[in-house]
Amino acid sequence: MLDTPVPEPPRVRIGVSSCLLGQEVRYNGGHKRDSFLTDTFARYTDWVPVCPEVEIGLGTPRPAMRLVRIGKGETADIRLVTPETGADHTEAMRAWAEHRVDELATADLDGYVLKKDSPSCGMERVKLYPEEGGAPNKETRGLFADVLLRRLPHLPVEEEGRLNDPPLRENFITRVFVHERWRRREAEGWTRAALTHLHERHKYLLMARNQSGMRRLGRLLGESGKRHDTQALACAYREGLTEILRRPPTRRGHTNVLQHMAGYVSDALDRDDREELRDTIDRYRLGLVPLIVPITLLRHHVRRQDVGYLKDQVYLEPHPYELMLLNHV
Repeated sequence: MLDTPVPEPPRVRIGVSSCLLGQEVRYNGGHKRDSFLTDTFARYTDWVPVCPEVEIGLGTPRPAMRLVRIGKGETADIRLVTPETGADHTEAMRAWAEHRVDELATADLDGYVLKKDSPSCGMERVKLYPEEGGAPNKETRGLFADVLLRRLPHLPVEEEGRLNDPPLRENFITRVFVHERWRRREAEGWTRAALTHLHERHKYLLMARNQSGMRRLGRLLGESGKRHDTQALACAYREGLTEILRRPPTRRGHTNVLQHMAGYVSDALDRDDREELRDTIDRYRLGLVPLIVPITLLRHHVRRQDVGYLKDQVYLEPHPYELMLLNHV
């Protein structure tokens, strides 16, 4: 990974709300172009744009829609309606969403970016209006997003508003490239050796997020023996992998990993280099420098010492360097 020349990073396929790419498909005839997606991430991405409202046959522009709770308690239903006309699009949207997600499940996606607050695409905290009128509560998700998240639980999904938060952005892109590696290897067929190799490469990536979870996955592979067929083992491993990667790592988790990795190279360093590495990690721990600073220094020492185990660690380069995501966490 750290040797030169550096290979071109793989391209990933990302589903996306069409308006975020600048397509004028919103209810008011406008768009919500996101510059990170279109100017930065697009260099590594093949987009699969989706607009639920347009794809169920609604025009642009069109009257605004909202989600309304009908009834109370367990029998309550959420409906997608147009207040201006009284039209109810719920059944059309639900039927289309199930069909569209069937298509997306076979489209080799590695992630999905949804439009926040949308009654079709919002991932969380979408406005839900009471039937009798009054102020809405932000307590639901869009109808299409609900089907997408339910049917494709391992697909990394975020909404564009949350991608303005650097740790959430970095974690989402990390998950996307992990998903791409998983998908590519799965296409070749899993073996226990292949699962073990994947786990070893991602060990420190997992440790930064959940050290006990990382160990649990290691035990799953190490103790599986003949108790699991390979496909069942891969499914069980992926459940744990997805769960761990959903939560962004903390500064404490990163510091723990940096110190572990430093242990592999410190003995071969002279006193000044050893102190520089220790102090750089400590400055990161204190929030004085971004993560890219100790990562870059570790890469340097790993490359010079040719530490094969660390050179293969995804943690040192979880996504294309040019995205500069580690500069902001």
